[in-house]
Amino acid sequence: MFFYIIQLLSLASTVVAVSYLTCKSTPGSKDWPSDAEWAQLNLTLSGRLLKPSPPGAVCHPDQPTFNSEACPVVQAGWNTTIWHTNNPVSSVLNNVNNDTCLPEPTDPCSGEGYPIYVVNATSADDVKKGVDFAREKNIRLIVKATGHDYMGRSSAPKSLSIWTHHIKNISFQDGFTPNGCNFSDPIEGAAITIGAGEQMINIDYQAHLRNLTIVSGGGGTVGHGGYLTGAGHAALSSTYGLGADQVLEMELVTPGGDIIIINECQHTDLFWAVRGGGGSTFGVITSVTIKAFPSSTFLVATVFLGIKIGTEAYWDVATSLLGKFPALGDQGMTAYSEFVYNYTSADLNSSTPVDGFSGTFILPALHSENTTESLTATLRKVLDDVTAPYPNQFTSSISSQSYPDFYTWYLPSNGPNNAGFDAQTGSRLLDGKALTNASGLKEALKLLIPAQSPLQIYLVSGKGVHNAQPRGGGNAVNPAWRSAYVHTVVGAYWEPFDLAEKAKQEELLTNTYVEAWRKLAPDTGAYVNEADVNEPNFQQAFWGDHYPRLVSIKKAVDPTDVFWCHPCVGNEGWKVIDDVLCRV
Repeated sequence: MFFYIIQLLSLASTVVAVSYLTCKSTPGSKDWPSDAEWAQLNLTLSGRLLKPSPPGAVCHPDQPTFNSEACPVVQAGWNTTIWHTNNPVSSVLNNVNNDTCLPEPTDPCSGEGYPIYVVNATSADDVKKGVDFAREKNIRLIVKATGHDYMGRSSAPKSLSIWTHHIKNISFQDGFTPNGCNFSDPIEGAAITIGAGEQMINIDYQAHLRNLTIVSGGGGTVGHGGYLTGAGHAALSSTYGLGADQVLEMELVTPGGDIIIINECQHTDLFWAVRGGGGSTFGVITSVTIKAFPSSTFLVATVFLGIKIGTEAYWDVATSLLGKFPALGDQGMTAYSEFVYNYTSADLNSSTPVDGFSGTFILPALHSENTTESLTATLRKVLDDVTAPYPNQFTSSISSQSYPDFYTWYLPSNGPNNAGFDAQTGSRLLDGKALTNASGLKEALKLLIPAQSPLQIYLVSGKGVHNAQPRGGGNAVNPAWRSAYVHTVVGAYWEPFDLAEKAKQEELLTNTYVEAWRKLAPDTGAYVNEADVNEPNFQQAFWGDHYPRLVSIKKAVDPTDVFWCHPCVGNEGWKVIDDVLCRV
């Protein structure tokens, strides 16, 4: 399809250039499929082609789907991830769909931020039919399982979406032989084969029923497809490795419409690339087989450290505390922690404002010496060591608890599960060099903690990630993970429709907040699933030295760019212009 794009000089209102571009088909263009062609696709899908209205439209009297009784239900669900994951087009973040139809009657509403049609897939064959139609008709194609994608890769206007949410199945094997592999013995241990629509909380539950544990995403409503393609950090990463390191086999629908099984014995380049190379790029995952581990007692300690606000000692102690994280990660410990500034919290037993630190420290009891007492003692020594130069200035507490297995802790603790707001994330991986660079780290913390309080610091790497041995000799996970200890997340927030504030916050995120971490750790990178969509040189930041090989595989499997997203492997050469995807 061809569009004439006329560029105007705003000051002179003069036409200065005309470009002749090849673009994806859109409604109103000559090659957009007719109603009869869409009806035929629906017939082949046994009625599973959807043309959904914007989910917030039920609250707008001027919309055909207005429903005064349904509106309060939508409004109540809008702030939860589970509601969005059960909707064919909705997303956790409002801005991913350009705020085009929020469930507020006073806001504008249109379908311009959403896909036009959705394949409600229940099988790999359904996915294939959708992919074939998009390829043959030159339609922009996206993939959604849950809508948890903070980068916006599972949303796009004027597109056809493959919704994999209803591809549900879970099966367990004791020992697993990948398809096409002539192994004398199966891969030792338990394995789980999971349909693309399954979500973490159910996978974890089913594993729990069989006395098994998996490397699981933090949010229970997260799907495993985008999680694994991005690398997938977890509460058990420091012990077992990243989510992508657990993959034994995948079923994939390729851009050419082939349904294939990829593993260490067949389609090995794709098997390497999909495990960490990013979602919505190399095809549509319809099922995956991963390792599972015997359940063990699960130890959790809640730590709090606080000091009177505005005390210089806080920065020294915060810096020293982070310097202890590499040693904790090497012990197999994980932590979800945050630094707070001028903060009051009943949950932290802080009734007056403090500058502080709180964290949940996690350790599976794989050895007899791992007990709540030993975990408490380890963390107590850390707190005593970092505060020793400042006697009687800090208050601290440690509360440890033992759980029978991971799931028992995970069920009430998973999250975050909030949704329905405008935001953008940014992240950086911090290695031992960055965490022990006292002067540089202190400088970064003094900038970031006041601006980002609470500042999220996730100790989700360590010996399990550094020493991981993925099947097939490796995977496409960002090499920075193999030396990092901490994944730190920062955010930008704004009210819907405030474009000036949006621009300001995005500028701060990219060029101030994340830049502070880049300056501290210039040779690492970022976790693609929780990164800045405007990350400079994202190719290096998300995939490092793996990027050239990933591009080569992308070009080989998808030479016409059936799949395109940003920021994703091989997306160079295309640009979204007025909601239309065009070659440039």
